[in-house]
Amino acid sequence: MRDNLTPREIVSELDKYIIGQSDAKRMVAIAMRNRWRRNRIEPVLRDEIAPKNILMIGPTGVGKTEIARRLATLSGSPFSKVEATKFTEVGYVGRDVESMIRDLMEIGVNLVRNEEMERVKVRAEKSAEERLLDLLLPPSPSRFAAGEAIAMPAAGSDASMGGGDPGSTREKLRMLWRKGELDERRVKMEVTMASPTMEIMAMPGMEEIGSQFKDMFSKAFPQKKKTRDLRVKDAYDILLQEESDRLVDMDKVTEQAKERVEQSGIIFIDELDKICGKQGGSGVDVSREGVQRDLLPVVEGCVVNTKYGMVKTDHILFIAAGAFHLSKPSDLVPELQGRFPLRVELSALDKKDFYRILTEPKNALTVQYRALLETEGVTVEFTDGALLEVAAFAQRINEETENIGARRLYTIMEKILSDLSFEASDKSGQKVIVDEAYVREQLSDVAEDRDLSRYIL
Repeated sequence: MRDNLTPREIVSELDKYIIGQSDAKRMVAIAMRNRWRRNRIEPVLRDEIAPKNILMIGPTGVGKTEIARRLATLSGSPFSKVEATKFTEVGYVGRDVESMIRDLMEIGVNLVRNEEMERVKVRAEKSAEERLLDLLLPPSPSRFAAGEAIAMPAAGSDASMGGGDPGSTREKLRMLWRKGELDERRVKMEVTMASPTMEIMAMPGMEEIGSQFKDMFSKAFPQKKKTRDLRVKDAYDILLQEESDRLVDMDKVTEQAKERVEQSGIIFIDELDKICGKQGGSGVDVSREGVQRDLLPVVEGCVVNTKYGMVKTDHILFIAAGAFHLSKPSDLVPELQGRFPLRVELSALDKKDFYRILTEPKNALTVQYRALLETEGVTVEFTDGALLEVAAFAQRINEETENIGARRLYTIMEKILSDLSFEASDKSGQKVIVDEAYVREQLSDVAEDRDLSRYIL
């Protein structure tokens, strides 16, 4: 995670996972770099510089969502993906558009909390280990009685392991624990029971009020503790979680998360074209236009009330996407069009792109299937001819049926390797070469029957 990547470095990182779409990559790279530049401007001018929201136009399966997701991962920014079709105009049953900000804030809090827990991990592990040793070797009450001799441990007891020296016994237990020799041993410890929760029936679109009521009721009930008999390994996991929670300052986490959401949050709004109202439409289209108008203040910049406080949306980057097959960007209400000044069209994928998708990305499907089958002891090799045949077949099916882009490769590869995946446990130690003939044989039935290919692939 780096926030100082140059646009060229950002595009290079995106190229590891996404094939083609250079224009879209350049645009999001510039948007990400502009955030870095903005943070180095004096505060008076910094607040005046708003992010340039992006509208991606292109068919499904060409990489729109993946570009936004990888961009967020690179920058370490809170990222949320939403579908515009899930929202309804205020007054209709359904989620309101402000819920996307509340979701983003939850993601931001979890992101920062995990980072903080990683930062205090060493201290938490040390404290958890000491508490675990206290469970394994509890201090003898006789040791603290004034003027009373220390009781000798019984033969075979924990204390007898160190020749009666508690310090030596504790260190021996520590070494045994670190070697993993005590994992299956059992100890009794007190664990905090979850507070009783009361389900609040909130009206659709009122989920935030419902969650606030649940939080209020959970705090009203005191936490109860219960003694449980646990394996040492499980007890350590509970102690580590407790120590991590104790060391992490949630007020600080919330403050940092709010800052990160407001200054570097990214929201990806998919299927924006589905809320375009048609000319002379019915009431449903009126609702769609209402969603657009509800989106306006959030995208432009407003303050949204969340359980963690008020969150400003002025500098959140919004990336919207849609196929716009049956509509066009100009069908959006003019005000919303103006909130997405940067537009880029993503091109449909062809045979050459499919071949590159199968061979170049770090997480290519061929790499995934090879790793999956290696767990069964089966070595799989794909020849270039086989991958070219798969690419050509994917292009043909996309042309003859619905064009779903690179997602077509999932169905085709699963069809090709389904028999091998089923029989892999019986072929341990074998090597399988997937060549052009193998691909054609596995796809012969659907290739010959066009109607069947519509259903199967």
